[in-house]
Amino acid sequence: MSTVPRASGEPGRGVGSDWRGVLFDLDGTLADTVDLILKSFRHTMARHLDEVPPDARFLAGIGKPLPVQLREFAADDHELRSMRETYIAFQSNLHDRVVRPFPGARSVVGSLRTRGVRVGIVTSKARRIARRTLDVCGLGDAFDCVVCGDEVSQGKPHPEPVHRAMKTLGISDAPKRVLFVGDSPHDLRAGRAAGVRTAAVGWGPLERGLLLSEGPDYLFDRMEDVLGIKP
Repeated sequence: MSTVPRASGEPGRGVGSDWRGVLFDLDGTLADTVDLILKSFRHTMARHLDEVPPDARFLAGIGKPLPVQLREFAADDHELRSMRETYIAFQSNLHDRVVRPFPGARSVVGSLRTRGVRVGIVTSKARRIARRTLDVCGLGDAFDCVVCGDEVSQGKPHPEPVHRAMKTLGISDAPKRVLFVGDSPHDLRAGRAAGVRTAAVGWGPLERGLLLSEGPDYLFDRMEDVLGIKP
């Protein structure tokens, strides 16, 4: 495990039960969906544009709701709606064949719950596809709450989804004992704005340097690292 210094010093090592709650992003954090995301993006761009933009442009928006990501490439609202429909249809047909959990996802979430830690999902995905992803990954009943992008007024990087999850879990009174784990700058910004601890994961699609520039409290090399730290 790699740890990132905080202003108060190096993060301590301890047991997961010191946390009141641990919140996870879904895509790129618990679920390996990058192949699905990029194939859906390429298909959508090829259908609607003269050329397919570089993958990096779409990856930079990971963590934001899909309409926000697609708006960068759409000429107007009509094209945006058409792109979204194309993306969702393609994604739906391919989803179950390519999505899988990252190693350790199920066992780590189970260990946290055994220790009495409240666990939740904070994702920019719409509820329908988020539930499908969780089911395919064997995580359908693993979380105490799931906050989705179509259930909030402002998605990540705004703190609203994180605040909603904490309120649902009854842990809003102790933000410094809440950890938000994610793979994108938008996750880390949302967590920081909500006043919770943040952890960047090293197995997602983005460069570590980009994540470290956001000043996370922790950098995890593997899923199990969450079980070895304390607030």
